[in-house]
Amino acid sequence: MLSMLTLRLLAFLSAFVCATGLAADVEFPKGTVRFIVPFPPGGPTDTLTRIVSAKLQEMWARPAIVEYKPGGNTSVGIDAVAKSAPDGHTIGMVNSAFPILPLLRKSMPYDTLRDLAGVTQLVEIELALVANPQAPFNTLGELVAYARRNPGKLNYATPGAGGTAHLTGELLKRAAGIDIVHVPYKGSAPAQTDLMGGRVELMIDPFFSALPFVRAGRMKVIATAGERRMASFEQYPAIAETYPDFQVKALLGLVVPVATARPIVNRIQADAARALQNERRRIEELGMQVVASRPEQFDAFVRSDQKKWAKIIEEAKIELD
Repeated sequence: MLSMLTLRLLAFLSAFVCATGLAADVEFPKGTVRFIVPFPPGGPTDTLTRIVSAKLQEMWARPAIVEYKPGGNTSVGIDAVAKSAPDGHTIGMVNSAFPILPLLRKSMPYDTLRDLAGVTQLVEIELALVANPQAPFNTLGELVAYARRNPGKLNYATPGAGGTAHLTGELLKRAAGIDIVHVPYKGSAPAQTDLMGGRVELMIDPFFSALPFVRAGRMKVIATAGERRMASFEQYPAIAETYPDFQVKALLGLVVPVATARPIVNRIQADAARALQNERRRIEELGMQVVASRPEQFDAFVRSDQKKWAKIIEEAKIELD
């Protein structure tokens, strides 16, 4: 008799073959595909968009161009996607602000859950708690002890208010029972400059964004924010080793207008998954972990992520308006 594990595996493979088979029969794309990035050029979102769009352009034999529409904490670019023709030819690249932003703003130009459909969560991005090399602590335990001796005197920088890095800091404050002060910046680069210059003591940033400075000895890693140590960087401990159940990772994913036909959504997801698999090593070297979730899985994740952060945002009284 077949074991339950075997039956589940067969069911999964059957569903995958069925879904990809349906996707392969769709006549898509019929012309140029636009990938809307809601940030200026540079950073993890731009890097991954270019990797994926270049691979899809090869696969589709159609132009796949990247357009930048920054502003409104990503809402300007994503609003352009929500109001585009629902034919799959305009695809939005979203990050962790996508599920979080509606919790932070009283008014939005679009409804995250009703106007947009998830295509796939492409990757998870590791976050790191990094410090100036001269900071008087080298471990999370030493940092917490220092913060408790000096309440309200330790600053931590992030690439912006209300983002995953900011919320990670708020979660750490609650887990460790410490009082540290958030200093938001407009992007990683100016925050990194001030950290290395000693104007702030700590920073929470995507790991791969900080990694070149860590390697150059201009920053030191205190801990990472995932549920366990990173496979390729096991020398850096996870916060969860000290505070169990602590787990935060940033996301990057694709969305389209909600009225986009499901076969087209499935086609984009299947091809994006192939592109990620082909570039897996390159992506993982950047500190990202490939996810390639199905559309319904990504939609479910967005809803669960909103529930996860709603209480933290309410307690910390974080607003962007």
